[in-house]
Amino acid sequence: MPDMNLAVPPAAAAPSEGRALAGIDFSSAPRGGKPIVWAWGHWQRAGLLRLERFEENTSLAAFEQALHRPGPWLGAFDLPFGLSRELVTTLGWPADWAGCMTHYASLSRAAIVETFAAFCDARPAGAKFAHRACDGPAGSSPSMKWVNPPVAFMLHAGVPALRAAGVDMPGLQAGDSTRVALEGYPGLVARALIGRRSYKSDTRAKQTTERLIARKDLVDALEQGRWRSLRLKLTHAQRDELVADAQGDRLDAALCLLLAGWADTQAGYGMPADVDTLEGWIVAADGIPATVSTAPPGNAKKTRAVRLR
Repeated sequence: MPDMNLAVPPAAAAPSEGRALAGIDFSSAPRGGKPIVWAWGHWQRAGLLRLERFEENTSLAAFEQALHRPGPWLGAFDLPFGLSRELVTTLGWPADWAGCMTHYASLSRAAIVETFAAFCDARPAGAKFAHRACDGPAGSSPSMKWVNPPVAFMLHAGVPALRAAGVDMPGLQAGDSTRVALEGYPGLVARALIGRRSYKSDTRAKQTTERLIARKDLVDALEQGRWRSLRLKLTHAQRDELVADAQGDRLDAALCLLLAGWADTQAGYGMPADVDTLEGWIVAADGIPATVSTAPPGNAKKTRAVRLR
């Protein structure tokens, strides 16, 4: 049974004044061409979140240093914070989050791949991976996946840094309450707004006109407040920058910023009361249909509902 002794602290029911918000697009191997990107913002007024600036970390050491930025801030990080209970139980690893993460961090990436591949090989087709409770409603990859995308390596690189920095990770680790880290998944917002259209690629040959149009539509939707009535306020230069972002690093950070803003307005950051404190939770992975519009607000005939998966 999940350990429910670690309570999720309440968050404000309205935007928190004076607290900076951030969305972080994470990479397990950051470099100049593929940095960790922070999108910083603040509430301009209720429902309107202003994007202030982007910052980049081109190494894990720089990321670790950035986590020590004095608060108050709340960030939604695009990396998994935990493994599935089914996986952990089957492998006989520690069933408490801290113990499990300490064990996981002690493994090499090669050992992780070998262990997870053996787990998958022993399971039937169509059920190779073990999923967390939040994966289904968020539409996210299982956190044990080591390729396309290698989120298992993102967990392996990112969570130890978060733990060492002493940030508060609600439901998982009590820490500095002025520096709050939540797990975000930008694909949750993107899928609600533009469906399953691909909007980014790290491969230059796949940075197509279709993906450019998808980014334009996605940025339009963010500015018009089509996700849970939250609008992202951008300058003209920022808008052009996000549309031109073929790899999607800055756009994903901006999507995570919106998730941080939503969590900032929810009691308990929007986490379910019975969140599994081994697995963790993805912001807004509640499965609630998001009503979005395919045209600017006011054209009711083109409004449709999209269910998050």
